[in-house]
Amino acid sequence: MNLFNKTSNPAFTNYFFDGGNTNTKTMTVTGILIKSMFSIAIIIIISIGIWKLHSNGTDIKWYSIGGMLAAIVISIIISVRQHWAHILVPLYAIAKGFFLGSFSAYAHDRFPNFPYQAIGITCVTFVVMLLLYQTRFIVVTKKLRSVIITAVTSIFVIYIISWILDFFGIKVFIWGTSWPAIIFNILAAVFASLSLLLDFDYIERYKNKAPKYKEWLATWGLLVTLVWLYIEVLRLMKKLAIRF
Repeated sequence: MNLFNKTSNPAFTNYFFDGGNTNTKTMTVTGILIKSMFSIAIIIIISIGIWKLHSNGTDIKWYSIGGMLAAIVISIIISVRQHWAHILVPLYAIAKGFFLGSFSAYAHDRFPNFPYQAIGITCVTFVVMLLLYQTRFIVVTKKLRSVIITAVTSIFVIYIISWILDFFGIKVFIWGTSWPAIIFNILAAVFASLSLLLDFDYIERYKNKAPKYKEWLATWGLLVTLVWLYIEVLRLMKKLAIRF
């Protein structure tokens, strides 16, 4: 499989779309939209619940850790058990709701209203990237795809290494508020935004072609990108607020 035919989002790799379509029902944009809205609603409801628990004095630390670990495990299972996606993607949304609810509540404590602003920026970014893609102002070429994939892979490798080092008490620059940390955060947010272009491109390529159940995989892919973008935006806002 050609690396440059993959997207940075694991839900849109050629692996998921290989094989003939033996079902009369196929993946549609409407189907993906409905499932995406349903999943986002789950995340919002769970997040609000966790936020209220935190406001009432409940320790939500383990909700955050548990949600993050559960999301990782569920993502791995989705990658190898595609036909379970209709069950696993809603569970992924629940896990992300626990994590994002905790993450946002902690951020709101120190930086009031930042989570709301980050949500707004994420929504605006999504719309802008969709318009840029639909108007072909930005065309997803093989070269652009390879650049985004390389950058996103590098960013995630740095995150993984930094998490491992942090576990042993070694602090990595990306978690601080230095200029290198801020620049890294900006780059991560930019490439999270650009990853949306690849998601749109793969949905367009396989709409009305891929089997119907893969709408859940496409939904999962969009959730992964949007959650990543929101986290990067919120982290960047916090760093800039501390720095300045």
